[in-house]
Amino acid sequence: MADLRADDITRKMINLLQIDFPLTAMPFAVIAERLGIKESSVIRHIYELKQKDIVRLIGPVIEARKLGYQTTLVAMNVPSNKLKRAEEVISAHPSVSHAYERDHHFNMWVTFAAPASFSMDREIVRLSDAVGSDETMSLPALRVFKIGAYFGMGSEDDESGYPLPCRTNKSLPRKVVLAPQEKLVLNILQQDLPLVHRPFTEMAKSAGLKTSDFLAVCSSLLERGVLRRYSASINHHKAGYQANAMTCWLSPATAVERCGNIMADMRQVSHCYERKTYPSWPYNLYTMLHARSREACRTLIQELSEKTGLDNYLVLFSTREFKKTRIKYLV
Repeated sequence: MADLRADDITRKMINLLQIDFPLTAMPFAVIAERLGIKESSVIRHIYELKQKDIVRLIGPVIEARKLGYQTTLVAMNVPSNKLKRAEEVISAHPSVSHAYERDHHFNMWVTFAAPASFSMDREIVRLSDAVGSDETMSLPALRVFKIGAYFGMGSEDDESGYPLPCRTNKSLPRKVVLAPQEKLVLNILQQDLPLVHRPFTEMAKSAGLKTSDFLAVCSSLLERGVLRRYSASINHHKAGYQANAMTCWLSPATAVERCGNIMADMRQVSHCYERKTYPSWPYNLYTMLHARSREACRTLIQELSEKTGLDNYLVLFSTREFKKTRIKYLV
């Protein structure tokens, strides 16, 4: 990891791939110009980062609710003797994008998405039965204060001047109406970007469009919020972020908005949501932090506690990643 962070070109490239990937006919040439290297070197670097599993893929991040999908966070208590089977089920399940084992009674946490035509409650019961959960909670978001993971390749205190790519919008996104051509482009776009000189050319041909017209539709989808962004998915462990902490906070209802805004303002917070509660589970605010150590996470969480005045919370560190991918939302 030390060699990777010492490589200035590689570091800058990883930052660019996450937050400023150019939706142009020759994106790798644009990146090469920004970095002052050859296009072939950019492609080679990205290929090597994929071989090392630092870059998982390059593609669109979809706002599922804009397409009419329902989403939720599911917490399950899976007995240790059923975890292997649960991992197999989760890995193969097309509706699960993220799944982590965490150090808590609720030891498996997954993000789940389903079309509006599905009964979410029924789908969660099916998932729970399939993995052998003894107890399951569905915790859909009520408000979104922040969303957008970014793994800066600078030092602990210096993220190379790159802003965190996030959307801060308290209301949940509403479904938008897409034209047939937009649906076609969106379906084709959801693939790992080929590492070639003109990577969007074949996609455009598949849609029966010129490359410029295909990319114009992509830009429109981005502007309308159907795409949150177009970027690389980074393996945070391989990028040096060894700790992954989800913190569940208990906030008075009258303080949720104030506390959510404070949490969203912290640069290191990638996700902040208000979620559904239960009598046995009163936690209503959730933050996600990634840091290079558990100690760093705890320091940031303590800072949040002091800034918000919230002192009733649970810190759930991930102990194992079962799955992290981008769901394909076919429309």
